[in-house]
Formats: sequence, C-alpha cells, structure tokens
Amino acid sequence: MQTSHKKVHAFHFGPFRYLFFARLLTVLGNGIAPIALAFAVLDIGGSVSDLGIVVASRSLFNVAFLLLGGVLADRYSRSRVMVSSSIVAALSQAIVAGSVLGGSATVMGLAVLGAINGAAAGIALPASQALVPQTVPTHCRRSANAIIQLGIYGGTVIGASLGGILISIVGPGWGLAIDALGFAAAAPLYLLIRVASIKTTEVQSNILLDLKVGWKEFASRAWVWSIVVQFTIINAAFSGVVMVLGPVIADASFGRASWGMIIAAQSVGLITGSFLALRWRPRRDLFIGTMLVALCAAPVFLLSLPTSAPWLMAAFFIAGVAFGLFGVAWAQSLQTHIPPEKLARVYAYDAVGSFVAIPFGELVAGPLAAQYGSSHVLLVAAIAIVIATAGACLVPAIRQLENTPRIKPHVI
Repeated sequence: MQTSHKKVHAFHFGPFRYLFFARLLTVLGNGIAPIALAFAVLDIGGSVSDLGIVVASRSLFNVAFLLLGGVLADRYSRSRVMVSSSIVAALSQAIVAGSVLGGSATVMGLAVLGAINGAAAGIALPASQALVPQTVPTHCRRSANAIIQLGIYGGTVIGASLGGILISIVGPGWGLAIDALGFAAAAPLYLLIRVASIKTTEVQSNILLDLKVGWKEFASRAWVWSIVVQFTIINAAFSGVVMVLGPVIADASFGRASWGMIIAAQSVGLITGSFLALRWRPRRDLFIGTMLVALCAAPVFLLSLPTSAPWLMAAFFIAGVAFGLFGVAWAQSLQTHIPPEKLARVYAYDAVGSFVAIPFGELVAGPLAAQYGSSHVLLVAAIAIVIATAGACLVPAIRQLENTPRIKPHVI
C-alpha cells in the first residue's frame, strides 16, 4: 500500500527520527563544550597558548581522521560507525569532565583527550551525512536534509547559549559532563537505526585503494570539486579571516556586545535559510544556491568600511540565509548523483577541503592585517569570495545539474 507523498514527511520514518535526535543531542553538547573547555584550561592556570594547543589538537585529529571515517562508512554499517564513535567521544569527554571536576586536569591531558575526541568526530562526520538518504524515501530527502540542518544550526545556537549560562552557574567541569552525556545518549539512538545495507560491487582490499576510488569519484565530477574549491576560498575568507579580524574591529568601533549580536544574526539567517529550503525546490537548485553564496561577500566588504552594527547585522543575516539554502541544495545534489556506496568518501574529501581552509584563514589573518591593515585584508577577502563564486558559476556541470533522482534509492 502506498501513501501519498504530500501527506508523509521525514519525521514519519523511525530511522530518520532516531538520526535527527541523536545528532541534535551531539550538537547541543558540542555547543557547550568549547566554552567549557576554554574556561577549564584557564582555571587550571593555562595560558592563551595552552588553550590554543588544546583546541588545535582536537582540530588536527578531526581533519586527520575524516578520510578514514569516509572509508569506514562506505565499508560498514554507518549506524554502527556512529555508535562506536559516540561511545569513544562519550568516554573521552567523561574523563575530561572527571579530571576537571576532580582537580587533576593538566594541559597535556586535555590536549590528548581532545585529540581522541576530535578523531571520533572525524570518523563520525562522513557516516552521519551519508546516512541521511538511507533513512527516508527519495521524495522526502530534501526535507530530511533541511530538517537535519535546522537541528544542527539550532542546536549549536542553543548549546552555545546554554554553555555560557551553565558554566557561570556550575562551572566548566559540569558543562563538559553534559557534553559527555549527550554523546552517551546519542549512541543507543544510532543503534536503533535500521536501514538497508549499502551493497558495493567493489573488491575491498585496503584503505588506500578505497581512498583512491573515493578520490576518483570526487575528482571525476567537475561540479563537486569546483564547489569544494570555491568553499575552500570562502571558508578561509569568511570563517577564517572575518572571525579573527571582526572582533578586533568591533573593539575599535561598535563594541563587543554588537559583535555578538552580529554573529547571532548570522545564526538566525542560517536557521531561516534552512526553513526556506523546506519549500524552495527549483529544478537547478545547486546553481542558484551557488550564486546566492556571493551574498556573503557583502558583510565582509561592509566590515572593511566604517559601518554601523545594524547594517552589519542585516548583511550577516542575509549571508546566513544564503549559506542555509546552499547547504540543503549541496546535500541534495551529492545524495542524488553520487553512488550510495561511495557517498561517505566524497563527503570526507569535501570536509577536508572545508576544514583545512578555516585554520589557514585564521593563521594568516593577523600577520596580513599587521602588514597591510585590516580594511585592505577584508576587502581582498570579499573580492576573493566574489571571484571564487563567479568561477564556480561558470562551470557548465554546475549550471546544468538537475536534482532529479539518478541513483536508485534503497528500500527502508
């Protein structure tokens, strides 16, 4: 018996519900953790450099394990990969919380445990993204991606807000304990996800061969690698340079409170864009989404000028909307056109390109600003965003891509 597509949405399907709430719990905890960890390092007498070491250790191991995560997610049950990574993350964060609460925490210990947590997150990311199309039928895929994205952005905002409140009331140790609890609660939800296995025709020999096959799939599609190149530049400019120079400019002009409201406006824009994507279904949504990303050059350009906070809030909000719309179109395109048995590895290569760019932008922002001035660096960053987006829009494969199902969906 078939049910009308109009009456059925993503939450109708149990596997998707489990996936949504498991990811939401993880995101909520991870929204609290960075704030808690920062104050935990400072509370034990750590310096700003010590904090940088702890944060960097997690980030480095997160990127280092992404490709392995893609291979594992394409070889084995993606839900089981998520269960394993959640358990490792829960245990590592629980030990961190225990050491902070017990007064035995050291900078080196926090760095090592952070590295373990980062590795678990790196392994989990490709599996969590590639699992989405297995939990819903093809006609619900777009709404599923939009809802997942809403949960991620909304959970991040709520988690960060709760983090500040909890740490001020009960201290950073309990904030880290809540993050560990989030991972622990997510594990059984991932275990409850029952979906059809992905059957592969490849002869699985070793990890390097699997990575080579994944790279071939990634590099053979111009619309995939060109957008990853576009976002490597955009992430370095927007998420890297702006997030370093923005607070400096805020201190010298409109103030820290206004900068917080500007970042909040971007978060609201991300959530709004995800909501719009539930209804917005153009035939060539990836091309339109790619063009819209050019709007994120506006707040970068305005930041290079003497601009008031309300104008910046509006510009960052619009940029957030553009990112939100693009994110759903990108997920929909990958899940529609990439073979399911290779999807996680393509996601992994995409994530590596994105994640490496952000710390690069953060590292070069300060020295470049000292040499040429913040305004000039931000102006060049805005121009780079426009050029990268224009270049991507000129790629015929992006302009012509339509998100009609090409890959036979697996029965749930």
